[in-house]
Amino acid sequence: MGIFSRISDILKANINDLLDKAEDPEKLVKQIINDMQKELTKSTQALGKAVASERMVEKQYRNACAVSASWENRAKAALKAGDTELAKKALASKVKADEDVANYREMYETISNQTEAIRNQVEVLKAKMQEAKSREAMLIARSQMADTTKELAQSLGGIDTNSGFDKLAKMEERIERKEAEASAFAEIAGSGKPEEVATFEELERNAKVDTELERLMAEMGMAPAVDPLAGLATDTDAAATEVPTV
Repeated sequence: MGIFSRISDILKANINDLLDKAEDPEKLVKQIINDMQKELTKSTQALGKAVASERMVEKQYRNACAVSASWENRAKAALKAGDTELAKKALASKVKADEDVANYREMYETISNQTEAIRNQVEVLKAKMQEAKSREAMLIARSQMADTTKELAQSLGGIDTNSGFDKLAKMEERIERKEAEASAFAEIAGSGKPEEVATFEELERNAKVDTELERLMAEMGMAPAVDPLAGLATDTDAAATEVPTV
């Protein structure tokens, strides 16, 4: 069966080795599927021709059997009529028909066996074809994943990670410096206070200083300087608080 020589090669091929050697594994997988489909089509056509031949030979065999039976009936009829010579002639034709029957029977059996073998091989090829189609998507997906992984590895291999981190660190330092400058400018811009507030704060500060001075002089036994206006202010306050007697 020469028609199945290539089918056998395809079915026995190590697809993984072919994928390793192929520049484009996806195209190779699709090409294998296409080749198997073509062989399946050819095999199906061959099976159709074999079946046609089988049926034709079967028909010729049945016709030869019918001719043989016909000549036998004629020989019987001649014998019944008492015509032995005519019966012999009929039997001679039957013998010739029997030879045809034997030849067609042998031919039919041979073609029938061949047809059955082709039919079995076609069924095997159909099963393999179905299996190949189911594996096609998986093989293509694996090929694409391998390409993606390889490209990613190559991309990562070409990146200087240390240099990248150094650049990020410098960028972070610059940002922190800008943030500090912005905070300082905001503090300076908010340090100005209204004049009234500043005046009251100064008075409070001076009062605290005077209090501390008096405390320190008292501890040292030093009398503080007398403010001439202090007594006047005291007398004035006492007079203001005195209640007249009626």
